[in-house]
Amino acid sequence: MKSLQDKDLRYLDQKRVIYRSRTESTLAKLLSFLDHEFEYDAVFPGMTNGKPLTVDFKTRNKYIEVVDSETDLQKFKAIKQRNPDVDIIALGSSRYLAKVDELESVFVYDSHENETSSIFIEDPSLAFDYAHILPLVERCSILHGHTSNVMVEIIGTTRNNLVIDFGDAKRIIKQTLNLMDHKFFICKKYVVKEDEKHYFVSFKGLQGDFNLQVPKTTTFMLSGEATVENLSTEIIRMLAPKMPANVDALGVYIYEGTNKGAHIISGIDRRP
Repeated sequence: MKSLQDKDLRYLDQKRVIYRSRTESTLAKLLSFLDHEFEYDAVFPGMTNGKPLTVDFKTRNKYIEVVDSETDLQKFKAIKQRNPDVDIIALGSSRYLAKVDELESVFVYDSHENETSSIFIEDPSLAFDYAHILPLVERCSILHGHTSNVMVEIIGTTRNNLVIDFGDAKRIIKQTLNLMDHKFFICKKYVVKEDEKHYFVSFKGLQGDFNLQVPKTTTFMLSGEATVENLSTEIIRMLAPKMPANVDALGVYIYEGTNKGAHIISGIDRRP
């Protein structure tokens, strides 16, 4: 399916004027807010191949051209070259405005293609089962298990109107959760020794002393206690390297049962 672009849309104001882009609509609202009367698609003094030359906005004796295409860019340059004394500025996408030499007369506006946005992925399949012990929490200081549902928020700069494709995001999240599914979570500080296949875990809990031999293949070691807060952080740590470069931060919600859980949000540090 073809993605919807800004050029495919039209914007209608209260006066029933139809604008060609979000930038034009926003500019019209700003001029109206400042009580500046303006003319849209104003005829500029001059002809191009026998056709009237129009500029997007005229307010008093000044002009504003919204530059969102190569055609707009060439028109703006032609006006500046043929009429060096005219008061005209360009407003629009920076990928075009960067090509304009008269930078002192240009106000650069980055369109919504470069906005920071966030999406969230919440699906019944995004869940994992695990067992843990929290030695210093009275009710949780025995071996017990949970099924936790996960929601992930992905924050970044839009590319082609997307932060990341929902299908790609869901696939990455499921792959990550599979690494944690049906595992025993324990803080690594409780490991007293290990062999090729097992960890030997020992600690004093509020409900007694524990000495466990657990298979490495079904154990997930954490740097802190196996709380939902630390599990959220661990999921972010594993997701971050798999995210595209335009993703700047991740948020992870983990529900422990119903109506309770944890939410951690963290920026992605891409330094080596």
